[in-house]
Amino acid sequence: MNAVEIIVKKRDGQELSAEEIEYFIRGYTAGHIPDYQAAAWAMAVYFQGMTDAETTALTLAMAASGAQLDFHGALPPGTRVVDKHSSGGVGDKTTLAVAPIVAACGLYVGKMSGRGLSFTGGTIDKLESIAGWSPDLDEARFLQQLREVGLVIAGQTAELAPADKALYALRDVTGTVPSLPLIAASIMSKKLAAGADAIVLDVKCGRGAFMETPEAAHALARRMVAIGTRAGREVVALITQMNQPLGYAIGHAVEVREAIATLHGAGPADFQALVEQVAAEMIRLAAPGGLGEEKARRQVAAAISGGAALEKFRAFVAAQGGDVAQVDDPDRLPTAPYRLPVYAEQTGTVATVEPRALGLAVVALGGGRERKGDPIDHRVGIVLARKVGDAVAAGDLLCEIHAAGETDAQRILPQVRAAFTVVSHTVDPLPLILGRVTADAAS
Repeated sequence: MNAVEIIVKKRDGQELSAEEIEYFIRGYTAGHIPDYQAAAWAMAVYFQGMTDAETTALTLAMAASGAQLDFHGALPPGTRVVDKHSSGGVGDKTTLAVAPIVAACGLYVGKMSGRGLSFTGGTIDKLESIAGWSPDLDEARFLQQLREVGLVIAGQTAELAPADKALYALRDVTGTVPSLPLIAASIMSKKLAAGADAIVLDVKCGRGAFMETPEAAHALARRMVAIGTRAGREVVALITQMNQPLGYAIGHAVEVREAIATLHGAGPADFQALVEQVAAEMIRLAAPGGLGEEKARRQVAAAISGGAALEKFRAFVAAQGGDVAQVDDPDRLPTAPYRLPVYAEQTGTVATVEPRALGLAVVALGGGRERKGDPIDHRVGIVLARKVGDAVAAGDLLCEIHAAGETDAQRILPQVRAAFTVVSHTVDPLPLILGRVTADAAS
């Protein structure tokens, strides 16, 4: 085998063998195959696509390019580790609430998470709003905390799927990021390397997501479920709406506050519903022999109402050095020194709340990164007061900008105001869950 033959074969639309894909990825990771050949191969994949078998082989090769975690030796025999992944969205703080709920139901949740990307916030960035909390755990401490607490969320390490990191950087500068098999392999390689037995995927769809149409979201979900199934994992995907922000809070500390409220059972209706649905799906997947939906939902409800989910979050925060007093009293979390209310200028019904515009506005406030390595201001954000379908009168509050100062808030005010559209006719609230993809549907 050689790289040119593999490039030409894919360029001409032929199916690559698992051995050819493994050879190419191993050679690229080791530096034996140069960037220009990898770029040519990625462009061939972009135009010719990949079969499920090829995509699975690519995913496994990328997962095998670095460290692969195995939790089972540190846990009771027969234990199944469960994980979740979201494809990213504005106001998506789901992991912060879902993970402790599931862990409180007796499952082990070991998760590698990332930082913010473009207009979406990252789980690690949000959790770093809590004073002292750290994502930096070595493998021994990761396993110890998983065994003792049942929940650990750590930052992704350079040793985990390094082929994905190298290939993504190349795709980013060669116009090949929007390739369905390359997106699916990128996501799933990290999930497989992180060692979970069961994975729930939350694939966002809409103007505030990377997959803007239901068809594109369904295609990605189907491909990722097929990969996981072929790799011997239990996988289900939910396709969820992202044509407006999830919940009311957009930012870091404000989203942590909202997640804590949700663990009390007092979160925004859409966010509370999604959290409970994802948690129930994780419990169903992880249960030996499966579990009925109603029983899983009852377990989720009991973990919230009985306080076990909140207590699990407290234990998790404490184990990773965080200030539990901020969990007990969220008003102690970082708070922006300046707040600017934004009011409706006409009476009617909210028809749109543009998530991408609001996500980018938070980035402009300092709540996201415009360049790699930029510092994050955990205090800033936007807190909504109205969402699609809500009636408003002129002068009613639409949202509140949380900023470091008046100048910053005034600078983004036009962008924030333009994100809301109010019309004279009634508008139905947006649906939350648009579809569900299982192994049977993905085959």
